[in-house]
Amino acid sequence: MTARTRNMQVAEASVPTLPRHVRFRFDDARQAWVILAPERVLAPDEIAVEVLQLCDGRRSVGDIVDMLAQKYAAERALIGADVIAMLQDLADKGFLADASGV
Repeated sequence: MTARTRNMQVAEASVPTLPRHVRFRFDDARQAWVILAPERVLAPDEIAVEVLQLCDGRRSVGDIVDMLAQKYAAERALIGADVIAMLQDLADKGFLADASGV
């Protein structure tokens, strides 16, 4: 199964994962989570970190939204819109791929 990065349209059925050239890790020097790609570094906020930790190439966006809505007892539609917008932004920048093969 190969993850696709070009023109990824994030939807509930998408299965987000990081492409091979991207790493998501805790940086001891910065004392923060970072997304590393060739010649680029992003420092996601706390909410983005929580979402990215769930992007394991197995869970769909819908599954991630369900988990977060339940965890925070929040309206699913609101969480879903925010998660999709954040993931779409990362996908547009090449930091996210779709492992679903759709």
